[in-house]
Amino acid sequence: MVKPISKVVYKPKSQSTDEFIAIVNPEEYKKWKDGAFDIFHSGQGAQGLLGKASKQEIAAAFDVRNETEAMEILLEKGTLQSGDRLKEFGDSNSSRGARITSSGAVGGGR
Repeated sequence: MVKPISKVVYKPKSQSTDEFIAIVNPEEYKKWKDGAFDIFHSGQGAQGLLGKASKQEIAAAFDVRNETEAMEILLEKGTLQSGDRLKEFGDSNSSRGARITSSGAVGGGR
């Protein structure tokens, strides 16, 4: 069975025959397009608690004014890391956003 693909097409000039195409996961693309992404920060390196990065942390670290530009830098210059020990958990202060731990332990504070 052939799996259908989705693509995003960009034409720099409407009269041009040039097109730039990206093959995408449609659900993830919609999330990105709607701004449904978060950048997380850890002051503990590769392990420990991850909290949603503040606008000030993003501005200082990426030297940009918005999260979309920061995400582009993170994806372009970051390295892909995989693991099966990421675990999401709730926070009693939902205004801080989602918090994740990369060690599998549930805890509090930054």
